Amino acid sequence: MKAACALILCLTRCLWLAVCTTLFGLFGLLAPALAQTTQTALAPGLDSVIEQQVRQLALAGTQAALPGVTRVDIGVGTLDSRLRLAPCQRVEPYLPPNTRLWGKARIGLRCTQGSTLWNVYLPITVKVYGPALVSVAALAAGSVVGDADVIQAEVDLAEDPSLALHDSALVVGRMLARPLSPGQSLRQAHLKLRQWFAAGETVQVTARGSGFSVVGEGQAISAGLEGQPARVRTDSGRVLVGVAVGERKMELAL
Repeated sequence: MKAACALILCLTRCLWLAVCTTLFGLFGLLAPALAQTTQTALAPGLDSVIEQQVRQLALAGTQAALPGVTRVDIGVGTLDSRLRLAPCQRVEPYLPPNTRLWGKARIGLRCTQGSTLWNVYLPITVKVYGPALVSVAALAAGSVVGDADVIQAEVDLAEDPSLALHDSALVVGRMLARPLSPGQSLRQAHLKLRQWFAAGETVQVTARGSGFSVVGEGQAISAGLEGQPARVRTDSGRVLVGVAVGERKMELAL
C-alpha cells in the first residue's frame, strides 16, 4: 500500500513538472509577440501621436508669415500599403533637406530605436489660405480682363506653383494666356507676358549693386518680355543681360 502511494505521488509530481515546463515554454514563445504589441508599427496606418507630431512639424516649417495669410491646413497622407516596417520603439518625424512645405510635400519618418532602423517618407498636403483675385465667370484665353471680371476671395495660395494675384490694378486690361473657370484663382501664369520693348529700341538700363545704382542706355538686341531675360548692347559695344521690368526699361544686378 505504501509503495503504491509513493508511486502515485511520484507520478503526480512528474506530471506537474511537465505541465509547468510546457507553460513556461509557451510563455517564452508568447513574450516577444506580446512585447511587440506595445511598439509602433506604422504601415499602413499612422499612430495618432506621430500624426500629430507630423502636423506640428509641418505647421512650424510652413512659410506662413506671408502677408495676408489667414490660415494653414495640413493634410497628412498615408504610407504605401506595401510597406512592412519592423516594430519601432521610437519614431522621429523630420523635415528632409530642401523641402518646401507648400502644396504637395513630404515629411520624413525614421526609426531611431528598434531592432531594425528604417527611414520612410510620408506625403502631406499644405494648404495656405489668403485673399486673392478669382474670376466671376468663365474667361477664355485671349480675352482681356475687365474690372467686373474678378473679385477678392479666400483661396489656397499653395494649390498652384504660379503666384496668386491680389491687386486688380495689375490685372485689369491684361490679356489671358490661359482660360479661367468661374471662381478660379487668377495666377501670374494666366496672364500673357507684356512686351516692354522690341529689338532695336533704345532701352534705359539700371545696374543695381549693394547700396547704389547706375543708370545708362543701350540698344536692345532681343525683345524684352515682362520678367524675362533680355540683352542690350551699350555704346561701347558691351552686351548686358538683365530683366525687362517696364516700358523700355531693363534692370541687372551687379
